[in-house]
Amino acid sequence: MNGTATHRTVIVVGSGPTGLLLAGDLATAGVTVTLVEKRPHKTSNLSRAFGVHARTLEQLDARGLADELLTTGDPITGLRLFRRLSLDLSTLPSRFPFLLITPQYEVERLLERRAREAGVEFAYESEVVGLRQDDEGVDLDVRGADGVVVTRRAAYVVGADGHRSAVREAIGLEFPGVSVIKSLILADVRLAEKPEGVLTVNGRGDAFAMIASFGDGWYRVMGWNRRNEVSDDAPLDLDEVKEITRRALGTDYGMHDARWLSRFHSDERQAPHYRVGRVFLAGDAAHIHSPAGGQGMNTGLQDAANLSWKLAAAVQGRAPEGLLDSYETERHPVGRAVLRSSGGLVRLARARNPLLRAARAVVSAFVDMAPPVQRKALGQITGIGYAYPAPRGAHRLTGTRVPDVALQTGRLYEALRGGRFVLITPGTYEGPGVREGRLAVEHWASDRRTTVLVRPDGYAAWATEDADAAGINEAVAQHLR
Repeated sequence: MNGTATHRTVIVVGSGPTGLLLAGDLATAGVTVTLVEKRPHKTSNLSRAFGVHARTLEQLDARGLADELLTTGDPITGLRLFRRLSLDLSTLPSRFPFLLITPQYEVERLLERRAREAGVEFAYESEVVGLRQDDEGVDLDVRGADGVVVTRRAAYVVGADGHRSAVREAIGLEFPGVSVIKSLILADVRLAEKPEGVLTVNGRGDAFAMIASFGDGWYRVMGWNRRNEVSDDAPLDLDEVKEITRRALGTDYGMHDARWLSRFHSDERQAPHYRVGRVFLAGDAAHIHSPAGGQGMNTGLQDAANLSWKLAAAVQGRAPEGLLDSYETERHPVGRAVLRSSGGLVRLARARNPLLRAARAVVSAFVDMAPPVQRKALGQITGIGYAYPAPRGAHRLTGTRVPDVALQTGRLYEALRGGRFVLITPGTYEGPGVREGRLAVEHWASDRRTTVLVRPDGYAAWATEDADAAGINEAVAQHLR
């Protein structure tokens, strides 16, 4: 591979949702992308993730995929965390005020199709066995199915290869943390009796269980029994799944015909850095946490949405100074917050100490009574409440998520489908970025006078209430270079 090609190439390791979205974004932006995956290529109907939150649906909407994904699952507007604590998702300020219950493989199917159509090269049964980097690029040693090791060179490498990330290990990053649940069970089953809702959750005594409908006659069961915490490789049968479900929910709904049974433990871990030189980490390679709140896959997809446009700008030689560093600056605190919130929910759910049980009751009552607290909880769990750091003195919108506002030509997230910045202004703009196809200029459907420069990931890069041509030109030049 010659030097010019190397500087325009990115290798993404891991073909889960995070890697697929990232690779698809890069290829759509014109970057040459190879996606390396250790597993063979096959469509799996088994997955741990089952819920897609509002912010993730917004990101998928910006890629033209959300409406199709909606047809694969069922939305729920209420999320019950404990018996007495529930969150009303219908109040979310989003086009998607719900949690979509759909299996991870449906998300992967759409993202893989998009990546293939954009020209991503897929290298299956290819395992990373070595990595070296210098000022110009990264050499990645990859062993194929035939056992032969081939060195691939790229401008950048992204490890999206899960909690046992070979990329993270190759760059020498630790993965500190603790186990929060020592023994979890998962099963996909059929039920003789249909539960009342799409999602059924409860805990009782030492047991907890959740049942989610996949909409095709199969149900995902997750649970734990604190009185029977065993190693991941201990045998698991349907009788144990039934027992846990009966303990927690009062019935096993006549479950039968398990197509998949698995036992695992749940850790809280986060890499100290998301970037080391020309190598980045995203998704489970960067952070893992408890399944409480269903935030795992969603957080990884939002990592990818944050990183992809920045990498594309760097590969194409138009990244402002510090842009690549902003990925860690923005996403590492979000990962840490998710660890804390999901871990806190699990600890309260598993509370055995009377004081902790009392605390859970107080938290439940307080959240139910205090709308600001509920809004904050909803914002964290669904992802719509996170904002990124803004420079001192910046407009209050800078760094915040921009909702799917109405424009004269349609909706903002439709305008974002080109992978470009979008300038929303009450006036006119014909400066840099438009002719090159890197900036879309839109106008409010209302009489609003704010001017906002929206990043490709849907966050405000800059805003002002007093727009003038010189100020807009300067802001566009600063962010689009």
